[in-house]
Amino acid sequence: MRVNLDGIHTNLRFSAAHMVIGHESCGKIHGHSYIVDVEVDGERSGQFGFVIDFKILKNITRNICKSLDHRVLIPVDSPDLTVTYEDDNTVEFSVLDCLEYKLPIQDVVLLPIPSTTAESLSVYITDKIVEEIKDLDTLNYIDVQVNEGIGQGASNRYYFNE
Repeated sequence: MRVNLDGIHTNLRFSAAHMVIGHESCGKIHGHSYIVDVEVDGERSGQFGFVIDFKILKNITRNICKSLDHRVLIPVDSPDLTVTYEDDNTVEFSVLDCLEYKLPIQDVVLLPIPSTTAESLSVYITDKIVEEIKDLDTLNYIDVQVNEGIGQGASNRYYFNE
């Protein structure tokens, strides 16, 4: 059985700035209002016969969205980016060895991903949700879609029993 969280209706959203390093138009810092949809497939179990408790899944996903909201997303695993720290309050990064940026640390989220595309963000959010789910025994997969706008996004499916 599958259960779904529709990010528009369950308020699973975040607004953030990012860049797709090296891309002709998306290589500049710009922003999106992201919407996150989640689907979980599994067997019904427990006292209430849930596949997964909606409240728990929503809280996990909302907390991840909150951690990204109104921040600049920096993909620290990008080979085209170098991050340095001037002090405890500032992050500096250079892109393609020619563009240099300096931002307050509280405005930035350093993500362990190679890029901040919808594809990479869907993998990141999936992994964070999986880390937080306590009972995985009856789950088959989780699918997380990160939409950069209505009708435009990328999905990542994680299989629990493989």
